[in-house]
Amino acid sequence: MNLNKIAKILAVVISVVGVGLLMRIFIEGSENVENNADIQASVVDPLISFSLWIFYLTVGVTLVLSIWALVKNPAALKKTLMGLAALGVILVISHFVLSDNSQDVLDAAGNILEGGEAGSTTSKWVSTGIWYSMILGVIGGGLFVFDLVKGIIKS
Repeated sequence: MNLNKIAKILAVVISVVGVGLLMRIFIEGSENVENNADIQASVVDPLISFSLWIFYLTVGVTLVLSIWALVKNPAALKKTLMGLAALGVILVISHFVLSDNSQDVLDAAGNILEGGEAGSTTSKWVSTGIWYSMILGVIGGGLFVFDLVKGIIKS
């Protein structure tokens, strides 16, 4: 049996189990599920657990296959490691050079978040994230404009 056939069978099995768990919720009725905690625990919790396990399995398989492909292709592995190193350098610059922890971290209502006082590590990391995003946005925008200008010049 080839891998494609196995994947299709696995997809059908996952779909049938998911539909079966969903049908249990419909059979109980929406009012019963909303108002009775025991029914919620017996029909909704298995669906959520099943969904989480499928999610974890998908993420795990994706990571393993991605790493496997990188290991099999040293040129791609080198490019990936260089890209991660570049992102790391930008993060270090954002954290140690540009970020500032002299501001409070506020929620939408203007209240200071727990651990977000001025001088805290939360404040420092929030500033780091903002600078990191801005640097990556400028680099991405610059590359977009460069590619656009290059395309205009070629045509």
